[in-house]
Amino acid sequence: MGNVTVINHPLVQHKLTLLRDEKTGSKEFRELVSELAMLLTYEATRDLTLSETTVKTPVAEARTQVLSGKKLGIVPILRAGLGMVDGMLSLIPAAKVGHIGLYRDPETLTPVDYYCKLPPDISERDIFIVDPMLATGGSAVAGINVVKRAGSKSVKLVCLIAAPEGIKAVRAAHPDVDVFIAAVDDHLNDHGYIVPGLGDAGDRLFGTK
Repeated sequence: MGNVTVINHPLVQHKLTLLRDEKTGSKEFRELVSELAMLLTYEATRDLTLSETTVKTPVAEARTQVLSGKKLGIVPILRAGLGMVDGMLSLIPAAKVGHIGLYRDPETLTPVDYYCKLPPDISERDIFIVDPMLATGGSAVAGINVVKRAGSKSVKLVCLIAAPEGIKAVRAAHPDVDVFIAAVDDHLNDHGYIVPGLGDAGDRLFGTK
């Protein structure tokens, strides 16, 4: 059974407050999303395996540890998920990046896919699907469906803010997927927006309306 981890680190909560503020402009918003993604990646990669090695320091030989060659992949859900990629790559630069294009039908609130490009060796990689907002859960569930159909056997979902409805949907559809989030908000409004949330993450990232 996958776990839901809410990361309550003081730096995460402080940056999340700045992110929510309607006065925060696109430049700072992008920087905050990237920084938060990096902090969440630190927690989401806590279970990576290590192997022993030996290095020579200026003083003596040291027996120490390195990552054991695990292959990783980052798959942002377009377009808002793009804002999280650079922050994650700063910690795991060897990860390959795929892309899934989904948009939410404004009438039905169900996801519609329009693009998919994944690493060809996805079956050999641990995949992190990323999207700042986990609202209805429809896009996250659809994205997880796509990478599982492509052969991925290990999937984690990394989001900044979630609604209870979104968490419930992901856990019902994919109970094996671990979810990492910075905050669980109150509810969804009639338009499918997270309350209090932060508005439309894509519009705030890219300065669109």
